[in-house]
Parts: sequence; structure tokens; C-alpha cells
Amino acid sequence: MNMAEMGRTIEILLVEDNPGDIRLTKEALREAKVCNRIHAVYDGKEALAFLNRESGYINVPCPDLILLDLNLPKKDGREVLASIKANEKIRRIPVVVLTTSKSEEDIIKSYELQASCYVTKPVDLDQFLQVVKSIADFWLAVVKLPPGGVI
Repeated sequence: MNMAEMGRTIEILLVEDNPGDIRLTKEALREAKVCNRIHAVYDGKEALAFLNRESGYINVPCPDLILLDLNLPKKDGREVLASIKANEKIRRIPVVVLTTSKSEEDIIKSYELQASCYVTKPVDLDQFLQVVKSIADFWLAVVKLPPGGVI
């Protein structure tokens, strides 16, 4: 049974610096009708603070899934991904790279850093919503996610 079938709220960490993409992603996930709670952070440093429960994030839940943009301020998504996968407590959390980059180098590097998958954001609004819904359908309704990190 996956988490959605168990009726458990799925915690999602969205790491995205574009407020418009955050709004659209939240909307698409709401429409996916999977019981989830979305936590959005705007840069790489903030993402790591959230994941390590530092600063203002001491009582946050450990996410079941991370949606990670690559091109972030303060600490880019590649650095964030490397930090996640190097951390024994959180490295099991699936990380979906969701970015505008179509660079072959970014794709290869993301998989080398153990991204769970790499998805290029479409520019078209309807296609963007459909891509996010597809991510939700697969990762939240089909896949059996591991229990959240150990932190």
C-alpha cells in the first residue's frame, strides 16, 4: 500500500525560487487530489535548514518527497542534492529535480548525485500543470515511498 492509499498526509518540500512556479505547483498538487502538505522554501540554504531542522525549522516534519529546482540563489540545487544524498539521516528521501534546464550536463550531474528523476519544466502553463500532476500521480499515488528521514 502506498501512503496515499493509507490516507496518510504526504509531506512535500518544494525548493523553488520563482513564486509563480510555487503557486502553480501547489495548484497542480491540490488538483491531483492526493492528501499532501506542501512546504515551500526559496533558496538552497533555506532548503538545507529545513531538512536539518535548523533556525526557524526546528519543528517541521521530515518530507516524504522533495521537488528541487537546480537554479537557486545562495546554494544551487546541485549543492543541495549533494548535501541531501551525503546525509545519512535524509538521503533516502526521493528527490525529483524539477527545473527549466535542458542541459545534458545538468541531467547527467543530477543522476550522478542520485536524483530520483529529472523533469524539465515546460514553458506552457497547461503543460506545466500536467507535468506536476503526473509527478504527483506517480510519486504520491503509485510509488511506495520510504518512511521519512530519521531526523
